[in-house]
Amino acid sequence: MTFNRSIKIAPSILSADFANFGAEIQAIEAQGADWVHIDVMDGHFVPNLTFGPPAVKAFRPHVKTVMDVHLMISPVDAYIDAYAEAGADILTAHIEAGPHTHRTLQAIKGAGMKAGVALNPGTPAQAVEHLLDLTDLICVMTVNPGFGGQKFIDMTDKIRTLRAMIGDREVHIEIDGGVDTATAPLVAAAGADVLVAGSAVFRGGSVDMPSVYGDNIKAIRAAAQG
Repeated sequence: MTFNRSIKIAPSILSADFANFGAEIQAIEAQGADWVHIDVMDGHFVPNLTFGPPAVKAFRPHVKTVMDVHLMISPVDAYIDAYAEAGADILTAHIEAGPHTHRTLQAIKGAGMKAGVALNPGTPAQAVEHLLDLTDLICVMTVNPGFGGQKFIDMTDKIRTLRAMIGDREVHIEIDGGVDTATAPLVAAAGADVLVAGSAVFRGGSVDMPSVYGDNIKAIRAAAQG
């Protein structure tokens, strides 16, 4: 992965056809997705259950870009090696998921992955201030995690604060929740460069009509770039 601050669209496969993940991943990549975002939920840290390491390992052969795995689970540390073995390029843990985020980030990097830290809407930017030198990505949640299709919560002030804190460090700011053509320009202007979009990418399309995915991705990117 080469670092740059260009806008990257990371469709969340939580909004894909669950019976056809391989073809869906191939379709979104062919239609311009920069990363593939995988939301892992445990029914404990968040009120939903999704993908364990075997599922993520099954996705890996289909992902030719970047496999961006977002852990909405607690605890995290016991599962880091399993997601590394499954092939995650980036592994993101929530700062709220445990008391030792510094150690978690060290373990993620030690397992050979890029390390991300996610912030729920109620968590201030300052919570990651002393973690920035261990972090490759900060994921700003713009919904309360657990389900797709929620309404966007405005976190632009937090994004601006994070962007100033990051300075010239090679740290991505990722936005997850409610990203569409209306909200993408707001978060991009504040300093975000990775936009996770689920329903806004997959709505109206299918593996039989993948051009709809492409149109949706292009529209979000164009909105973000102004």
